[in-house]
Amino acid sequence: MAVQMSLTIAGITFDNVRYDERGDVLYLNVGQPQTAERGVETPEGHAVHFDADGAVIGLTLLNVKWTLERDGEIVLRWPQAHVAAQQLRPALTAA
Repeated sequence: MAVQMSLTIAGITFDNVRYDERGDVLYLNVGQPQTAERGVETPEGHAVHFDADGAVIGLTLLNVKWTLERDGEIVLRWPQAHVAAQQLRPALTAA
């Protein structure tokens, strides 16, 4: 389910947010979702998606609710960021 909100992580504002409750996956996109030219997996197993110019266009976060309940935040080592539970909870509760 898509949620009307924006979320800024590591200086990138994602304004298209969709949470898959069944898979516990949060999809964050800059604008409308588009096909990525390439992607990078973070050390934590999340995915960062890039356009042809190398700009970040999407971020896929795995095990979001589970990790927030356990740790209270999502840690990304690429790009380096900590995302607090209160930032992500609106996206998870709307599903």
